[in-house]
Parts: sequence; structure tokens; C-alpha cells
Amino acid sequence: MELQQEPTLLWFIAIYAIIMVIIGMVMSKKVSNSEDFVLAGKSLGPFVLMGTLLATWTGSGSISGGETSMAFQYGVIPALLLMLPTLVGIIVLYIIAPKIRAFGKYTVSGILEEKYGKAARNVASIIIILAYVGIVSYQMKGFGFILNITTGMSVQTGTFIGAILIIFLAMIGGLRSVSQTDAISGFLMVGGLIITVPTMWVIAGGWGEIVSNVPASHMTFTGGLTPIQLLGYLLPSLFLLLGDQNMYQRIASSKNDASSKKAQIGWLIAMLVISPSITFIAFASRSIFPDIDPGMALMATTTVMPIAIGGILLAAAASFIITTGNSFLLSAATNVTFDLYASYVKPQASDKEKLNITKAFIVILGIMSFILISYFPTVLSVQMYAYTVYGAGVTPAVLAVFFSKRVTAKAGIYSMVAGVSSTLIWEVILSKPYEINSVVVAVPIATLVLMIVTLISHRNSHALT
Repeated sequence: MELQQEPTLLWFIAIYAIIMVIIGMVMSKKVSNSEDFVLAGKSLGPFVLMGTLLATWTGSGSISGGETSMAFQYGVIPALLLMLPTLVGIIVLYIIAPKIRAFGKYTVSGILEEKYGKAARNVASIIIILAYVGIVSYQMKGFGFILNITTGMSVQTGTFIGAILIIFLAMIGGLRSVSQTDAISGFLMVGGLIITVPTMWVIAGGWGEIVSNVPASHMTFTGGLTPIQLLGYLLPSLFLLLGDQNMYQRIASSKNDASSKKAQIGWLIAMLVISPSITFIAFASRSIFPDIDPGMALMATTTVMPIAIGGILLAAAASFIITTGNSFLLSAATNVTFDLYASYVKPQASDKEKLNITKAFIVILGIMSFILISYFPTVLSVQMYAYTVYGAGVTPAVLAVFFSKRVTAKAGIYSMVAGVSSTLIWEVILSKPYEINSVVVAVPIATLVLMIVTLISHRNSHALT
């Protein structure tokens, strides 16, 4: 079946966008200082916190990449396996959440500074900015897919419109507004998917019809991937989530530990609904639209469903894409302001200056994200790259803060440099040998460097004594 544009669906997107802008403008009036802007005044209850955790994590990475692209390109089982790293990551964050709140830092870089010193904060800030610009970029392209489906406009033009909306909503009210729009988006997506799965199954002709229209490899455990290639898709999301500054900031913004725990339990339960739903919808889409871009698999199904159901799903997809883009853009700009500008350019900057600088860098980094997405062939490719830059460069050092007292400052810094360097060498210089994602190489290297340098440091200190 050929993909046909359905302009009527655009009304659902327009209504959603208007609601989000109104909420953003209303909440922006409650922002009085940088803590309000970055951490929502540490006022988030379990309901809103759950929604913002859910919506921030499940953006275009799932709607256009992640489960969607995996199900379309490789089949049901590889896509379902992609849910496991998220569940493991949520459980680990649940365990360390009280410690995250106790730090009370604006950024992960600030936490690393406590353990490893100022140099670690600088290195981590650069890594986070590089990774988050990449993540924001494919949120913009995901929105471009939506406008392409509904209006037929080019993906590039739609991406530009998505960039404007993401930048504006991130800039206007910070986490004060983003958390509220996230909560609405999260529950809209859960409801939309619950309705969509059975509807799509009927339209696609049932399991037997779907299976008969997909490649035989899509019904195997690895979908035609080698085990190490499959591992290369599973590990990036785990190591991003375990050290993700967005999640740390949201946990830190909760009212108390009880609110944080309730929100994370709700987040885990919601993911048990969302990930399989996206997988089965995208797999059915592979049967109906075999020739489309894999990143459009879920959104393309909205054109063959009843208008009301398709519109709800498309609005939900748009909401996740926009809110995730807002969140990562805000988080990256926070790094620039508090870890770089306030530390080196103007340490005596007033709180109002920091607030204005954060907003300015939201625009600058947003423009960089828009430019970056044109250099990657698919959403899934930039997703794996960005996740690994962060997961290998930051996460091993961050986890050591919570789980090891022996790791030294030198080990933390060397681990971060090794993780990013090995990622860039594998992806850029070596052009990803054997089609294996760099996480399989970069994370072990970063972890080994962390352990080896710690051991050497302790031996040297003992030798001196």
C-alpha cells in the first residue's frame, strides 16, 4: 500500500500545539529565578513527575527510532528486547534516587565535580552538550515526519517547523512549563496506544496476514542481526538512562523521596504498556507500508485508521517528540550556563543573568541541533551515536559516584575521555566496522580505564607511603 497524506490529521497536531503554547505561557509567569526554570522549584508531585519522566524518555527515540525502527527493520523480538534496558535503568535509578536528591545539583557535571574535581565537571559538560544536541536533532526530524505524513510537505521543512516549536517551548518557561506539558503528553500517549493497538491489528488483517507480508528474518530472535550487533542496539539506551542528566534533574525536582519513588514506579508500569504497543504497531506497519522510511512506521499507520483514533495517536506522538526535545535542549543549555559560563566567563553573574543566558543558549543549541540532523541518514543512526557518546563518556564515571568509594579523580576523568574518544574513533574514523554500534567497544573501554587507573592510583599511593 502506498502512503497517502491525510491533511485532516493536521488539526489534531495544531490543537495540541496551541494547548502546549498556552500552558507554556501561563507557567512562564511562575518562573522567578533559575531554580524555578531548571528544577521547577523542586515542587513536582508524583503525578506530574511520572508524566515528565515518561515523556522525556519516550520521545522520537521511540516514535521514530528505537522500538519503531527496530520492529520495522528487524522484527518483533529485537524491538521487544529494546524495552529491557529501559526497565533495568529505571530500577537502578529507583535505588539511587535518594542520593541524587541529596546532591541537589543542577547538572550531572556538578555531581561529578563533587567526586572528581573541576576538570571532570568541564569534560562532562562538553560530552553532555555534544550528546544532547544530537538527541534534540532527531526530535526535530521526528516532527518533520509527522508534517510530511499529514500535509505532504518535505521532511526538511517539517523539521524546521519542529525546531521552532521545540526551541520556543523550551525557552519560554523551562522545567516549570515543560513538566506540565510532559505530564499531559505522557498520559495522552498511553491512552492513544491502548486504543491504537487493537485497531491496527484489525486493519492489518491479523497476525497471520502481517507475518506473511514481512521478511522471514523478522520472525527470528535476532531479526538477521548477529548477537553482537543486537547488543550494540540494546546497550546505548541502558547507559544513557543510567546517567541521563534529564532524569537526574527531574528526580531532584521532586517534592520529596516519596514522590520520587511513586513516580518511578508509575513510569516503569507505563513503559510496560508503551514499548510493546509501539513495537506491535510498527511491525504491523511493516506489513502495510514496506517501502517507507523506518522512522515513519508508527506515524504512517495513522493514515489508515479512523480519523479520531489516528489523530489521537499522531497528537500523542507529536507531544512526546516535542516534550523530549524541550527537555534535552533545556538540559544542555543548563550545562553551558552553570558549568561553563558561570564558572569561567562570569563567576559573579546574577541569578537573572544566568536565567537569560540559559534562554539564549537554548536558541543557539537548538540551531546547532537543526543543522546536525542533516548529516545522519536515519533517526536510528543518530540515536545510537548520541546515546553512546553520553553512555560511554559519562555513565561509568557517574555510577562510580554512587557505588564506589575507591574510584579516584584521575580515573573518572580518564574514563570519560576514553569513552568519548573510542566512540568517535569507531563511528567517524573507522566508519563503524562490521555494522556494529560503538557502544560494544566504547563502554567496556571506559569501564576498564576507570578500573585500571583506580588500581594504579591506589598502588602508587601505597608505594609512596
